[in-house]
Amino acid sequence: MADPINLPAIPWAEVNLTPVSPANVSMMEGRRSEVMASLTPYWIASYKTGTLTREQSGLFDAFLMKADARGGFTFLAYDPWRPRPIAMDTGKPLSGTKSGGGAFTGQAVLQTISNSRQVVIAGLPAGFKLLPGDYIEFRKSLLIRSMHRVMEPATATNFGVVTVSILYGLDTQIFTTSATVHFEKPCTVMMMDPGSSSAPKSLNNREISFAATEVFFS
Repeated sequence: MADPINLPAIPWAEVNLTPVSPANVSMMEGRRSEVMASLTPYWIASYKTGTLTREQSGLFDAFLMKADARGGFTFLAYDPWRPRPIAMDTGKPLSGTKSGGGAFTGQAVLQTISNSRQVVIAGLPAGFKLLPGDYIEFRKSLLIRSMHRVMEPATATNFGVVTVSILYGLDTQIFTTSATVHFEKPCTVMMMDPGSSSAPKSLNNREISFAATEVFFS
């Protein structure tokens, strides 16, 4: 499988990035409910733009042909409205100095996996803040990534270490402490849903939209 491609650099007007947790709920006698979660949670997404220039429309046309089933490319899906932790977002890519020295560009170290829902991350600037709803990406390789949301506020110590609560749980059979952690444009690997794209071109309408679903590689 070819390396994933990036979303085109065009202005997105509407984005919906949603986690899906497959589950069955059964209503039982005696006013009891049984809930059974199964399979692996995954992300779905929909993207929509405002009116595009001809050049921007062309960028999407090329992306569309690459990212469909015949083009053979997956792409890196992220939330353009929350491309980095809210408390650390200055409108520019993450920068600064790690607590232990060296430039910080949004990549950190997965120091400990306490359990699937709690991890310890190192290699951050002192005081680096995370808020509920922030995204976090664990990366094993270009194609093997896992994106999660932060559940509780957390702040890195003076040593650049922070304990983070995440959902949904990290698959510890796939991801170990050898994975890297990313806070700059955290993303996951998706493939465009067949037949979901719309790219009309007229004097009054050059808006595009499409939907996509996360795909897994091992």
